[in-house]
Amino acid sequence: MEKEVIISVEGLTKTFGKGSNKVTAVNNVDLTVYKGELVAITGKSGSGKSTLLNMLGGLEKPDSGEIISLGEKLTEIKDTRLAEYRRRKSGFVFQFYNLIPVLNVEENISLPLDLDGKSVDKERLTGILKLLGIEDKRYSYASQLSGGQQQRVSIGRAMIADPPCIFADEPTGNLDSANSREIIDLFKNVISKYGTTVVMVTHDGSIAEEADRVISMSDGRIVSERVRPF
Repeated sequence: MEKEVIISVEGLTKTFGKGSNKVTAVNNVDLTVYKGELVAITGKSGSGKSTLLNMLGGLEKPDSGEIISLGEKLTEIKDTRLAEYRRRKSGFVFQFYNLIPVLNVEENISLPLDLDGKSVDKERLTGILKLLGIEDKRYSYASQLSGGQQQRVSIGRAMIADPPCIFADEPTGNLDSANSREIIDLFKNVISKYGTTVVMVTHDGSIAEEADRVISMSDGRIVSERVRPF
């Protein structure tokens, strides 16, 4: 059975700075991401992995190349449409949880829909809380949660609009090994239950080994790719 392509990238390039300070963060990258995959992008600091992730999720625009995501050419749509794409078709999880301190867990998770002027499906919200194991923390605030629990809330926030793809930048970077493993298991459960695709950046080799595919970057280029079984 042929895999469904979620994201297709050709010749993607992104530079920062000018003249002698110019740095090519992503250099002529080609990449395909398939539905229901857990993809890990690895590499040393400065290898371009986070810049690539940001472009895949529509947070940054490339200097050249093409990104086709869910049938849309992200490199050609206007900023207002790109913002709509981010709200409705992409979920984001970051190393620093970015929770709003004055909102409780339920409110933090619902925030993307509130900002988009949409009502929250309470049944879906409850299902997400159960999947993440934080149903009993529904009305707690960030200050009352552990780091692992806060990251679960940020995953719930990324899921609430039912995006086809979640982009995670060092999602276990602030967690110990036990919590890190739990977060990766949660991503796998999200993929299994909802058919979501997850693309994550990580510097942790043991976390990367849990992915379906591991893409290694160096100096802005993809230097290797491994598909499970490794």
